[in-house]
Amino acid sequence: MADASLFVVATPIGNLNDMSPRAVEVLQSVALIAAEDTRHSSRLMAHFNIKTPMISVHDHNERQRQQTIIDKLAAGESVALISDAGTPLISDPGFIVVRAVREAGFKVVPVPGCSAVIAAMCAAGVPTDRFIFEGFLPAKKSNRQQFLEQFVDEPRTVVFYESTHRIVESLSDMQQVLGADRYVVLARELTKTFETIHGAALQELIAFVEADPNQQKGEFVVLVQGVQAQVSEDIDAAALKTLDVLLEELPVKQAAALAAKITGYKKNKLYQVALERK
Repeated sequence: MADASLFVVATPIGNLNDMSPRAVEVLQSVALIAAEDTRHSSRLMAHFNIKTPMISVHDHNERQRQQTIIDKLAAGESVALISDAGTPLISDPGFIVVRAVREAGFKVVPVPGCSAVIAAMCAAGVPTDRFIFEGFLPAKKSNRQQFLEQFVDEPRTVVFYESTHRIVESLSDMQQVLGADRYVVLARELTKTFETIHGAALQELIAFVEADPNQQKGEFVVLVQGVQAQVSEDIDAAALKTLDVLLEELPVKQAAALAAKITGYKKNKLYQVALERK
């Protein structure tokens, strides 16, 4: 590798076949791998015959380790940053190191791959054009309920991570705060042998999880569908029919613009309705 760089490398979240050839090549070529847990990552390295030296970089030593990494880069040697699974920095350590490396004038290169939040979203069947990722919910019940209050009227899909120990309690708190009818998708053990992706109104989803102890085990991504604005209530049936016909043949933006000319309603309002109906 000609220029010394920090490579931020995504690793599998379960299925080792998801490791990209580029990721393997980078990890074999760098001088040092900064791993969240070297004992955990040693199994991955052994599987792909990667013999590169490793050091630990985690929440408790990240500030101390950043100088070690910068010194390596200053000596002309590249370093790779990995987490225990998935993409570093996404609910994982790494932000402090990446910022320090950039500020020191060295290149940071992403090596994309697995991310549990993205894997869950592409298979959940909830709107993904706008979403927010909130990481792990607070551990204490009162804090968790208070935290969830801010999403009562949220129109975007909200994505959380949750652990085995709190999944039932967290879903119950969501039902209490967001309502029993809120549609939620639970993505469990993604890419692993017992992967499950199940969506339902919260009341039904909780019953599904409580009825099967296996559905309470593993690592979870929780996707909460946003509140859908009922803009269409302000538009008469004839205009909605016109919009629906146009949507069958045209993209949303064009259909809304043409419907505005035909019906006299404002284009922006029709565009919102078109998104809702599409």
